[in-house]
Amino acid sequence: MDTIGIHTIDTAFQRDHFDAAYLIVEQGRGAFIDTGTNHAVPRLLETARKTGLAAEDIDWVLVTHAHLDHAGGAGELMAHLPHARLVAHPRAAPHLIDPAKLIAGATAVYGEAEMARSYGSIRPVPAERVVVAEDGHALELAGRRLQCIDTPGHARHHYCVWDERSRSWFTGDTFGLSYREMDGPHGPFILPTSSPVQFEPEALKTSIARLLAYRPRAMYLTHYGRVEEPDRLAAELFEQIDAMCVLARQCDGKPDRHRAMVAGLTALYQERARALRCPLDDAGVTQVLEMDIELNAQGLACWLDRDRR
Repeated sequence: MDTIGIHTIDTAFQRDHFDAAYLIVEQGRGAFIDTGTNHAVPRLLETARKTGLAAEDIDWVLVTHAHLDHAGGAGELMAHLPHARLVAHPRAAPHLIDPAKLIAGATAVYGEAEMARSYGSIRPVPAERVVVAEDGHALELAGRRLQCIDTPGHARHHYCVWDERSRSWFTGDTFGLSYREMDGPHGPFILPTSSPVQFEPEALKTSIARLLAYRPRAMYLTHYGRVEEPDRLAAELFEQIDAMCVLARQCDGKPDRHRAMVAGLTALYQERARALRCPLDDAGVTQVLEMDIELNAQGLACWLDRDRR
């Protein structure tokens, strides 16, 4: 348990300490925030059991957005929770009720074998159990207020969850990525994360500013865990978002734009990791961030092409 009834659950997606779900426990009632994939569901249920909760004691499942590393297990989890309702962004809810497009899109990228290995069979969530969370939607967990605010930038179907009692945000991908093996003597290393098809830098900065306006004590990231010093980390995110956009424009028009952006992003993150005295060397930083660098390069390319249109 981190603090005030908040439990971090390592979903074991891809590797240890990469993908987290959370369980909030209040007066014998529970709420999950993000679910990981189908393969994580036993871990979520076991965590609830260890806190003294039965499946019938879970009231809410909140998914920050519909990407499969955050919500792929939502349908499977809901099948085990007879009284829970699922809270989804208005743009995400239709894809959780009917995940056919999510499955088709992911299968086109990863192939059927990898889909089965990483995600399992994606189950729909019954429409009558879905609560659509418009901007500012609030709910209660045994009197503990949780509020969802619209936070586009990483994706247009993304919300973050404000936990009033702990004065913390559950940020999904809006507040970036921070892996614990990269923590140095100056604190966490953080970087923004884009999605390959919907990255919007200015919207992302606006969303981060909205989070800071609540004066949070901590942020709970899906990738990975609890981080403090939100003002300092936000400043680093703002700087990097701007630097990423400058880099993308410099690479635009080059014969191999994608390769140039991957190389530029790699150098940017290595330099920042060295400045923070990250315990990993350049090769280690690249190894940990390799997939994220690839996704950020794809997201920047999408942004450039959409901006041009």
